[in-house]
Amino acid sequence: MNTWLRQHLAAFRRALRRLWAAPLNTLLSLLVIGIAMTLPAAGYVLLDNIKALGKSASGVQQISLFLEAGANRDLVRSTQDRLDAAVPGQWRFVPREEALDRLKSSEGMAEIVASLPRNPLPDAFIVEPRDGSPEALETLRETVAAWPGVAHVQLDSAWIKRFDAFLKLGRLAVSLLAAVFAVGLTAVTFNTIRLQVLAQADEIQVARLIGATDAFIRRPFYYSGALQGALGGLAAGLLISLGLSALEEPVSRLATLYGSSFTLHGLPPLQLALLASVGAALGWLGAQLSVSLAIRQMD
Repeated sequence: MNTWLRQHLAAFRRALRRLWAAPLNTLLSLLVIGIAMTLPAAGYVLLDNIKALGKSASGVQQISLFLEAGANRDLVRSTQDRLDAAVPGQWRFVPREEALDRLKSSEGMAEIVASLPRNPLPDAFIVEPRDGSPEALETLRETVAAWPGVAHVQLDSAWIKRFDAFLKLGRLAVSLLAAVFAVGLTAVTFNTIRLQVLAQADEIQVARLIGATDAFIRRPFYYSGALQGALGGLAAGLLISLGLSALEEPVSRLATLYGSSFTLHGLPPLQLALLASVGAALGWLGAQLSVSLAIRQMD
């Protein structure tokens, strides 16, 4: 086991030395790989932000439950118990007095509300289920509407279905883009490693003559491809972060104009690590294809 670890550590060091020996070529390769990974990764980040924006919009993915006029406290408590048991998510009770105060604060409504003989607004619950899919929201709406004392349940199901269809289409488009750029990244790594193999062809031939195995010869190139892919993934994460930083202030200012506190979300550390891992896997694949072809040609 120790011998195996030493061999892989030595191969990893040789790969690092090869990358460091040609800094300009390495930098250009990382830039190409980073840009190739930035486009699909930025697409996923954009879709996540659009989804978060849709959730933060007023009334989106929320169910408004209105009780019957004159509902007593017992009915309110029983409805609260039902929500606790049936709804995996959050809900908020809006008493009729609070709703009337909000209506009074609306522009031009204070005098109209003051002329009313009594409060016409019902008690209500604002429900935000954890599962925001159209099917789950529609099922929950039908369930809640059948509860005793519930006068009306409001859900903009048509808008939610359109929004969900848009997100699905966006994910499909980004997935296709990611597949295309994955092939491109593998091709870039293939070509880069092939040039390294050709540049060291004499060294490889001598190593084979003195007994070096193919696994020993291949291993540094595999690590070189994986390192380039992983560093390219980190470069893509850096480019995305820079882009989001440039857009953060204009987006926040625009959201403020619409009365929202929405802010852009970047790549969390787990997704950044996943991006680097995908880059390493594609780089390893490109290196494996390239070295296998080159050694077969040497034979």
